[in-house]
Amino acid sequence: MPPKTSWFTRFAQLAAHITGRPRCFFLAVSVIVLWALAGPLFDYSDTWQLVINTSTTIVTFLMVFVIQNTQNRDTAAMHIKIDELIRVTEKARNVLLDLEELDENKLEAMRRDYERLAEEGRARAEAVELT
Repeated sequence: MPPKTSWFTRFAQLAAHITGRPRCFFLAVSVIVLWALAGPLFDYSDTWQLVINTSTTIVTFLMVFVIQNTQNRDTAAMHIKIDELIRVTEKARNVLLDLEELDENKLEAMRRDYERLAEEGRARAEAVELT
């Protein structure tokens, strides 16, 4: 039985699932089209404009938190999975397990090290192709 998650986690997962579907996108486009078509009925008044501005601002504001929550959980899960792969790989450098905690300079040095390794690998592959 999976562990019980908080109401916000369940809500964020459901909201991300629903809003990420094409139907939701087309529903949003339809709302905008209906709002635009209603413009002449309201003489393009300030209230008519305020309705869409306020609505979209509120929806955007709330969705930022839902998306961030979902993204944070996905990223944390991905880190744990990658950490486990590093941990069980015999020749892996365990220093990579908490790479996201390093400061920018150390992270950049690590990136340069891997770029150098990739360049060496390409050189070896080219040498093999030439023989």
